[in-house]
Amino acid sequence: MWDKEYLTPSLTSWHGDIDTDYSVSGKVSNPNPWTPELLMLKEKAEQIAKIKFNSVLLNYYRDGNDSVAWHSDRENVLGKNPIIASVSFGQVRSFDIRNKQNNSEHYSVKLEHGSFLLMKAGLQEHWEHRIAKSTKPIKARVNLTFRVVI
Repeated sequence: MWDKEYLTPSLTSWHGDIDTDYSVSGKVSNPNPWTPELLMLKEKAEQIAKIKFNSVLLNYYRDGNDSVAWHSDRENVLGKNPIIASVSFGQVRSFDIRNKQNNSEHYSVKLEHGSFLLMKAGLQEHWEHRIAKSTKPIKARVNLTFRVVI
């Protein structure tokens, strides 16, 4: 995150085209191969987003303790104005966004099982997003974020 390495409170797996390495802060992650299921979801995301993705980050949130803090996806490998397609399965979780210049401007969207969220160009530049921790007992959730690595 932000070209620095942090431990994340969720489990992740990186998949993508051959030679689509994800380099952050000098650490290079070689992608795992696409599975037939990931390729099917990638094709559907590409049809909606009208963009060709070359990688996907899978996040597994085991329960309400797993989360992702406020951030913008602005790693250099994603380019200046990345477009990211998000697909969620499992437990409903709130996807929160807030304006970087005015944190009082914020929104929350419930990401239900099978939901699709498209973060268009410019969102990462002007907004932050998160999946907050929850004190309520909740079940597992898997989120896939399809990306273009340059």
